[in-house]
Amino acid sequence: MSEETAQLIERLAAEARPVTRLRPPALRAASWLIIVAAIIVAAILMFANLAVFAQRARDPKLVYELLGTLLTGAASVLAAFHLSLPDRGRSWALLPLPPLALWIASSGYACYRHWIIFGPTGWELGESAHCLRFILGWSVPLALSLVVVLRRAAPLAPMGVAALGGLGVAAIAAFALQFFHPFDVTFVDLAVHLGAVCIVVLAIAATERLWRPRRASLP
Repeated sequence: MSEETAQLIERLAAEARPVTRLRPPALRAASWLIIVAAIIVAAILMFANLAVFAQRARDPKLVYELLGTLLTGAASVLAAFHLSLPDRGRSWALLPLPPLALWIASSGYACYRHWIIFGPTGWELGESAHCLRFILGWSVPLALSLVVVLRRAAPLAPMGVAALGGLGVAAIAAFALQFFHPFDVTFVDLAVHLGAVCIVVLAIAATERLWRPRRASLP
């Protein structure tokens, strides 16, 4: 062992600080999701028209759509927490795919049914701009909080973790939107919803450099 290497080891041993071990990823994900759920429930109770939602919820299609969005959000967040650790397999990235397929299929069926019943109005813009603002407005603060939490693990592949986190917060925002959405989605609405999800995923992935741990410069 060279003298420089020995000195480096001695300096690192002398200056090293104890590291607090992170809690299991499932527990950290659950903690974050519980806090977010409490915020969403409070917002729904204060601002949503629950009578209108209860009437819409009689349609099984809406139940499947809600289930798909909620599970996509939860599965994506859970996968992001797991993949933020270096010892987890990449197969965790596949976890959100089944509920995502349910979300898209149920929403697509609703759009098709709306188009069959109402004809050309199924292609009208309607409240799509409001939907876009809602999803982006909810996703930004949720994404910032998730970035702060996930960054603590200093993931080795931050791009994938960021993309999954973006999908998670966008899906959760889309779930919350249904409580403030007084009608079924049209094809344009669905396109806007998916577009908003893509914007959130790309925006979070673009911050991946902020996720990299700072490395002390060595002499």
